[in-house]
Amino acid sequence: MSDLARDNLSAMIQALGLTKRYGRVPAVNGVSFTARPGRVTGFLGLNGSGKTTTLRMLLGLVRPTAGEARINNRRLRDLKHPVREVGAVLEQGISHPGQSGRAHLVSQAILAGVGGSRVDALLDHVGLTHAAEKRSGDYSLGMRQRLAVATALLGDPPTLVLDEPANGLDPEGVAWLRGLLRDHADRGGTVLISSHLLAELAQLIDDVVIIVTGLVTCEAPLTSLYGAAAGRLRVRSRDQRRLWQVFESAGGRVTRNGDALEVVGLTAEHAGEIAFHARVPLHELAVEAPDLEQIFLNLAGS
Repeated sequence: MSDLARDNLSAMIQALGLTKRYGRVPAVNGVSFTARPGRVTGFLGLNGSGKTTTLRMLLGLVRPTAGEARINNRRLRDLKHPVREVGAVLEQGISHPGQSGRAHLVSQAILAGVGGSRVDALLDHVGLTHAAEKRSGDYSLGMRQRLAVATALLGDPPTLVLDEPANGLDPEGVAWLRGLLRDHADRGGTVLISSHLLAELAQLIDDVVIIVTGLVTCEAPLTSLYGAAAGRLRVRSRDQRRLWQVFESAGGRVTRNGDALEVVGLTAEHAGEIAFHARVPLHELAVEAPDLEQIFLNLAGS
């Protein structure tokens, strides 16, 4: 077991009936969910769903009308050293534009009471060593995101909360961020992340929380949402009618999608053997990858 896992077995994020009203209008209404250690939880919602308001309540930046948030089983205001418990990326532009990247991290470390010994290592960790002395106001959006991630990691916290952290990152940067967050969770940390890059998110997250108009409509492991989609086959041949018959006779459920058949209930190996024995040459046999974006849109009612 890693040191992070050993020291933070109770590390988690809990939303307990979080509600936020502006006047009589509820932006968030009784939101409850848990993000657990050792796992990456994706927090998904359309614009205006209450996603960012919920994250800000979790971090004590917005006072809830009702309910409470807990980080590592305690209210945020009860944490003795918040920066050592939870790191957050909520927006870009967190640094003074006249400060260099290194100066920003040093000043934030002093304010947080964690010392500056980690600054150079973090600059290297997020790929900003080459720009450490450059004014952060001259950073690209992707570089500002990397600096924000470094700031979140200053206290070496077990818990991370990130709202759209991949904004502005190029493909290499997105892959870097995915590896960093996966490693954090694998070492026993807790990660709660929102992103509109759902195809990329599908490669990272373990659990999904979906919020729709201020209400949590789904909280589940990602694998449970894929369901039958994970075993859907796409098959093309010169005799679709014959294949349809033999697949159904073997217990498959068959539908047509353009010039191909979609088959559920058979493995690719089984379908290939069936086609071989039926003497129908196959032009295509593929397992369709589950589509997190479509699953999300279906659950979000879009």
